[in-house]
Amino acid sequence: MVNNLPSRTTPTWEVELLISGVAVFAMLQLPGWLDDRAFALEAAMADDWRMVLMMAYFYAKSAAVVLAITFGLHLLLRAQWIALVGIHSVYPQGVQLSKLRMGPIQRAIEEARPDRTTDAIERADNRASVLFAIGVTIASIIAVVCIVFCGGLLLAKLLALALGLQVDMAVLPVIVFAVVIGPFALASMADQWLGPRLRPGGRAYRVIAATARFYTRIGMGRRNNQILAILASNSGERRIMAAVVASMVVAILGVVLAYGAMRNATAIGSYGLFPDDAGNGLDPAHYDDQRNPARHAALPYVQSMVIDAPYVQLVVPYRPGRDDHAMRAACAEVAERLACLQALHGVKLDGKPLDDLAYEIARDPRTNRPALLAMIDIRQLAPGRHELQVARPARANAVPDEDDPDPGFDRIPFWK
Repeated sequence: MVNNLPSRTTPTWEVELLISGVAVFAMLQLPGWLDDRAFALEAAMADDWRMVLMMAYFYAKSAAVVLAITFGLHLLLRAQWIALVGIHSVYPQGVQLSKLRMGPIQRAIEEARPDRTTDAIERADNRASVLFAIGVTIASIIAVVCIVFCGGLLLAKLLALALGLQVDMAVLPVIVFAVVIGPFALASMADQWLGPRLRPGGRAYRVIAATARFYTRIGMGRRNNQILAILASNSGERRIMAAVVASMVVAILGVVLAYGAMRNATAIGSYGLFPDDAGNGLDPAHYDDQRNPARHAALPYVQSMVIDAPYVQLVVPYRPGRDDHAMRAACAEVAERLACLQALHGVKLDGKPLDDLAYEIARDPRTNRPALLAMIDIRQLAPGRHELQVARPARANAVPDEDDPDPGFDRIPFWK
């Protein structure tokens, strides 16, 4: 078959097929693995660190999704190319318009477009190679942005902690972006707009040259990414850059929307007429035999929806995003931490406070995260439906929502 390939066949087609065939399965598994890791780590972090984690997750999953789509489409395009090569070897005469049924107008249009099978084979070959190059380049750019940007956020946060500074995490990404990318962006704009009018050797010329030289050395020059530079210079810079930026935006936006859909199962689907639970529904995360520790939020839970034991085992996971802020505000002494947590997570059974509630320090057996454990005696309860209300502190800097107010507790219905 190799002898029948056109002379201008891309020399890397075998390696492309090998990489796509092997890597596509790994790339299809990687996004789900990243989902599980992000959900598991998210519950263990306070809001500041959670923001760094989620940005790293969004970028990393976007790169994985881009690679998975690239390798999948590349295999499809290479299959089309192989099919064209194979069918050309069977029917070397190509398309015979005289044997196709069509009207005179359509026939005239087709005959005016001479298109040999070898040309179609070459186009299919080139499409596959260009797609492979663009997809790998986009994934590489996203990966570099993830490392540089999230690494900058992490270093800035650690520096703020070391200096005892309070930094708003909503503003920190803008500061990091301005510090990391700002000088290069300003130098590039000044070079394009003012460069022809600047005197070589002048102060402004030297500043722009030094800035551009520094960023080029650290990997941000136009030729540092040879694939992108070749594509942009040969296929039109605006067209290629628009395709690259649009692909990155679509990939990242898709990952963010998918994350929201995983957090809210009713976000996608025709559920508009289904009654809103308004905080009164049954959440599988509240029952140990139904919850998915890798995906569900870290909520208080009991052993089952139907309890036939003398005690309810209430587990209240420690949630740094809520508990850290509340404990700093309410607990001054280290020795009072357990008592403080007990006060923050008071429990009501069927609307009545459990004054004799006593928490034990424990761990979630399936995630190994710190948790409080309370054994609640229900031997005297009548058969039927009952409800636990577990108090929870508000999130730090939480904005009150009049349309969806936080009730201040988690509801756990159960039946005896």
